[in-house]
Amino acid sequence: MNHLTIQEQTIIRQIQGETNKKNIDNISRTDAYFSYFKKNPDIIWSFLASMVSRNGGWNMCDLEGSIFPHLLTAKTRKQLFLTYERANWLIFNDVFPQLLLYQYSTKMKRPMFHLLPYFHVSAFIQKEWNRYWRENDKKRLTTALIINEQNVIQTPVIEHPIYKKKVFHSMIFSFQDWLHFSCVLFPTCGGEVYGASVNGFKTLSKRIDLGKRLASILFHPRLFPHFFEFAEKTPHTGSRYDYEQYFKLKTVRKTPILRTSFPVIEHNQRTHDDWSMQRIVFPSWLYFPARHRHPIHLTDWYLSKSNQLQLLLSVQKVLELKKWK
Repeated sequence: MNHLTIQEQTIIRQIQGETNKKNIDNISRTDAYFSYFKKNPDIIWSFLASMVSRNGGWNMCDLEGSIFPHLLTAKTRKQLFLTYERANWLIFNDVFPQLLLYQYSTKMKRPMFHLLPYFHVSAFIQKEWNRYWRENDKKRLTTALIINEQNVIQTPVIEHPIYKKKVFHSMIFSFQDWLHFSCVLFPTCGGEVYGASVNGFKTLSKRIDLGKRLASILFHPRLFPHFFEFAEKTPHTGSRYDYEQYFKLKTVRKTPILRTSFPVIEHNQRTHDDWSMQRIVFPSWLYFPARHRHPIHLTDWYLSKSNQLQLLLSVQKVLELKKWK
């Protein structure tokens, strides 16, 4: 740090402070990504991050909703919450300094990406920011950020021995994967739901592919204004009621809001390994376009999934009754 100018040292401190302040919980992260996008609309990844982060919040709150407490033990639910929370936190901690440094660069009208190493980001994404500054290829930067963030969570979350054993190899996770409950949804104020799902969440390439598919849906010229309107008009609370309130079929709130359900978790990161020094970046990640094998309009699908869950709960209750007889 000694050879940096006072201005550069100040920028690093300000970025670290801002990142820590916004990386409190799922609500603060979602809002930070969206505010950033409104100030820097060329960095379209930040809108994708905000909409995917909303889904993270909904998934967390589902754990304390009307169904999962009957299907999963409190211990399993806590473990699932901590998994979502850890992945959320790690991604934000990695990417928000990158976004803020780009914002400083635009203000100062010169690239400041030589400061990226002070935030322990991968060599891969450092090159990509410099390239974006020169070429202004939004699509490429979006894909590069998707690749980077999925790699960031691969070792500390997906392959972490505790998460691996208690979450990704658990019965409920396989079941969720199989039923495509792990679906990312983009709602509209007109009560429609679009999105895509992944089965094989543990596989890095499948998550990267999902990210690319989601970006192509979110920024579809016809659909984007509707998603943006939803994000602008609907404060993120973590409850699925955020978008179910717009459904034609009126519904009651079945999941609580996040800040009344979960505590703020203190995180730390002891090691900062550069994933791009240990893993190959497959050309298919960067150059293969997103291909949709399934419909992206999911309103009916969503309603039938909700019914399946209700059915599952009824079966569970019947089995429990029989057990007590």
